[in-house]
Amino acid sequence: MDKFYIEGSRVFKALGDPRRAMIVDMLSCGELCACMILEKFAMSQSTLSHHMKLLCECGLVVSRNEGKWTYYSLSAEGIAKTKQFFCDITSNKENCICKELNPDQCCNVND
Repeated sequence: MDKFYIEGSRVFKALGDPRRAMIVDMLSCGELCACMILEKFAMSQSTLSHHMKLLCECGLVVSRNEGKWTYYSLSAEGIAKTKQFFCDITSNKENCICKELNPDQCCNVND
């Protein structure tokens, strides 16, 4: 499978959990401390860490440590890449993978 699709779809896989989508929504208002995110959800610190790890790994979120707390914010670069990926896969383009298809081999040709 093409690396373009593997990398681009990681964000959507991460957002497949409603709690992670809610966390991204919370971060749309600005940087938040992990303690503030924990207040919204009935989950343990380790569960939140797991969710945040996935959001950071896919590039949507960045973190910084200050003392014993971690602060999270949206990654402008990650958001831009995600928007571009979604635009790329939903737009007709010269190098689209569908251009490789042979319409003569469609199942309706011999009907």
